Amino acid sequence: MRPAILLLAFTIALNAQPSPRPRARDIGVTPGVLPTGPLNAITDVAGVRVGHSTVIEGAGVRTGVTAILPHSGNLFRDKVPAAVVVANGFGKLAGSTQVKELGEIETPILLTSTLNVPRVADALIDYMLALPGNENVRSINPLVAETNDGFLNDIRGRHVGRDHVFAALRGAQSGPVEEGAVGAGAGTMAFGYKGGIGTSSRKAGAYTVGVLVQTNFGGELAIAGAPVGRELRAATGSAAGSADGSIIMVIATDAPVDSRNLRRMAARAVWGLARTGSTGSNGSGDYSIAFSTVRRPPSTVANDDMSPLFTAVIEATEEAIYNSLFKAVTVTGNGHTVEALPIDRTLEILRRHGAVPPR
Repeated sequence: MRPAILLLAFTIALNAQPSPRPRARDIGVTPGVLPTGPLNAITDVAGVRVGHSTVIEGAGVRTGVTAILPHSGNLFRDKVPAAVVVANGFGKLAGSTQVKELGEIETPILLTSTLNVPRVADALIDYMLALPGNENVRSINPLVAETNDGFLNDIRGRHVGRDHVFAALRGAQSGPVEEGAVGAGAGTMAFGYKGGIGTSSRKAGAYTVGVLVQTNFGGELAIAGAPVGRELRAATGSAAGSADGSIIMVIATDAPVDSRNLRRMAARAVWGLARTGSTGSNGSGDYSIAFSTVRRPPSTVANDDMSPLFTAVIEATEEAIYNSLFKAVTVTGNGHTVEALPIDRTLEILRRHGAVPPR
């Protein structure tokens, strides 16, 4: 059995290595009309923290877990309003039915690999039961989402364990969010290229909306309307890949929105997904989880005032997906290699279609 302390230190060291690749906005891709927050990340929503634990072992293990914490307190004692939307349910989203029924989240949101959902949920229960104030708690609804990283990762080995989950939770922080092949995105792929974790944010008047995605799906990649996937394939003579796969889209906001309107916001994330070229195929698990950091507000945003928040979700989701691709590096694992999206060739296509400014 591996020593837990050594395993934890190895995970943290891996997380300390930022990807040198640019984000979408660094090369001129600026989806939509709304301004971003200062970090252009889900952590622009005050109080939200993100942590990763990346598991890379030998030639076959490329996986991990990503934690999103709506606030720094005890979520079971101080729940946040929330909603879950299922665009296509080919997936294993643990804890979703209680969120739909009660309209609130009582644990951090964890993202991981498909067959690790039960193990991650079990570890999350351990974490929550051990929090001060939860000594007599007899029911916990762990919210754990997944995509399948079995192409690059020995998924049957179920290599994410309790130490990794606790590392992601305890290491979660505000500030810049590491993106690409990290945490739950270590072994995922999107549009035939290396995918992973991506994030973005938008300001909608007085409010902020942030999105974090775990990308692992297919389709025909479009960036800012340019047919990037089609032209990259034409240059190499390769055939179109499968449209199957999955994506988890987590939406945070500091707007005082109730669970009903959070559900409406979560639904708009799918429109941002569609802008990137996904078609939500039969084998695609497409899920949105939305929450507000405002608990027990005296009043909530009225229906007539929701449209700017909808726009913010769509734009931030689209850009978060691009960031997951731009920041991801080429990964070899489990006997396969998935190349990173070629930045230079992509930039040429974008310029040719007027999707980014000329040189």
